[in-house]
Amino acid sequence: MAHDETFNENDLESGEFPGDDEFARLLDANSHLAPPAEGEVLKGHVVAVTPKDVIVDFGYKLEGLVPIEQFKNADGIASVQRGDTIDVMVDRSAPQPEGYVLLSYSKAAKLRIWDTLEEAMRDQLLVSARVLERTKGGLMLDVGVPAFMPGSQIDTRPVHNLDQFIGQDIPVRIVKVNRRRGNVVVSRRMAVEEDRKARKASALEHVEEGSVVTGVVKNLTDYGAFIDLGGIDGLLHVSDMSHGRVNHPSQVIQVGQEITAKVLKFDREKERISLGIRQLTPDPWETMGERLPKGSRIVGRVMSVTDYGAFIEIEPGVEGLIHVSEMTWSRRMKHPNKVVKAGDQVEAVVLEVKQKERRVSLGIKQLEDDPWTTVGQRYSIGSVVEGRVRKLTDFGAFLEIEEGVDGLVHVSDISWTKRIKHPSELLKKGQTLQAVILSIDAPNRRLSLGIKQLQPDAWENFFRSHEVGDLVRGKVIRAAAFGVFVELAPGVEALCHRSEIPAMPDATEDSPLPIGEEYDFKVVKMNEAEKKIGLSLRAVAEDEERTRLEDYQRQAAAATLTMEEAMNKRKGESR
Repeated sequence: MAHDETFNENDLESGEFPGDDEFARLLDANSHLAPPAEGEVLKGHVVAVTPKDVIVDFGYKLEGLVPIEQFKNADGIASVQRGDTIDVMVDRSAPQPEGYVLLSYSKAAKLRIWDTLEEAMRDQLLVSARVLERTKGGLMLDVGVPAFMPGSQIDTRPVHNLDQFIGQDIPVRIVKVNRRRGNVVVSRRMAVEEDRKARKASALEHVEEGSVVTGVVKNLTDYGAFIDLGGIDGLLHVSDMSHGRVNHPSQVIQVGQEITAKVLKFDREKERISLGIRQLTPDPWETMGERLPKGSRIVGRVMSVTDYGAFIEIEPGVEGLIHVSEMTWSRRMKHPNKVVKAGDQVEAVVLEVKQKERRVSLGIKQLEDDPWTTVGQRYSIGSVVEGRVRKLTDFGAFLEIEEGVDGLVHVSDISWTKRIKHPSELLKKGQTLQAVILSIDAPNRRLSLGIKQLQPDAWENFFRSHEVGDLVRGKVIRAAAFGVFVELAPGVEALCHRSEIPAMPDATEDSPLPIGEEYDFKVVKMNEAEKKIGLSLRAVAEDEERTRLEDYQRQAAAATLTMEEAMNKRKGESR
């Protein structure tokens, strides 16, 4: 008997049952009418798009509805139209619309994404991910579902600024997928390493010593720069950047700059590449001695200023040094930047060229005459000059009497009378004062000055007007363990030893005589060469006692004589 392709209840009522093979065939032919399995992803065709729903034909002689919100983007525009083929799933989480089956496009898409992610992890494929935000320990990304990337997996080197990746689309490798928990872990580091290995292998095939390569400056150090040659780094040492002196690579190149360099050395086993820039141009130092003879003048630009001088660019790759001592005839300059600054155009005289050492010594002060060559003609010993105190030292003070000419006032030539331990006791830096020229040594650039010579010597005057045995008046100014010092005149001090001081009622443990009191002393010692004077208070007291005794004796003798005269007179009257 002939049977339809479908099997229905009429067949059961008629009592006609197909055989096993026929039954299986009929069951297979009607399987499209069976309800879809839970979580099964179905292919659907968009039949119509309404303001609220998308009508989809997904087979089973049924049509389904998908809420339009599942197709809208961030701007609220639905990205679906009639005729599109989409993945859907039966959604039994909500009441079914009358005459339709409720479908979910978003759930189906999510299931497809999980399948894709598991496949990418299994086959070690790269996927594109958008960085959404920074989170604790790393970054959150969108790979169709939220994914986490630990900070250690962002790059091969530590990254301190994670915010720079936010909003970027980056390639990543899937490290872990847990569909049940909804967890995905990704790694950009693995993608970077994979890309680097590929580029490195390609770069190594084209590198050999002597070849010229192009690369990008990756980072700078104090000793050089690392150049990315496309998967492998080469070191450009600071000494190979220029024929001239380079203090730091940043003076020549910058990070991100594309440069051309020559391969100087290549160790294929260790994968080390040494590069050079200056080797691409002729060495200007080979003919420097001929082009810069001693005494010639040059004009150059100040490249840098240090504590000891300034470097001048004479020509590309050639710099000369103007030492601080060659900038001015004066010794008062503290720092070279008082004379020149970076970027200045200056004229200088070539003092010396050392080709082997690649050094050129320059001078600015040689543009003017040395004032010391005529100092002997313009000054004489004994003349009085005026100068400004430029510097104070332990042994004296330097006075600048004109630009480039300083004279030394030794500490012993500051005062006749005061014992000065340091010039700062009487002089101040910047002070203007007069002095007497004591000696001139132009060849050695030395000028000796004296301040005390402007006034007569108080010690000399004292020794001329006094001698041992004189009685002098003085004031006790300070005490010592062995006696007291007495000021006899401004700047003239003498010592009265304890043995020369009698017991005094106002004596103390610290001083046998009260400080500030004046007494009469007797000069007992004088040494003009050593400027020493010895005094005695005891001798004054003894002299006074002796004088009193002599006066008493004279008075007693006079009294005795008067009595004798009276008695003799009385005897004469009685007769």
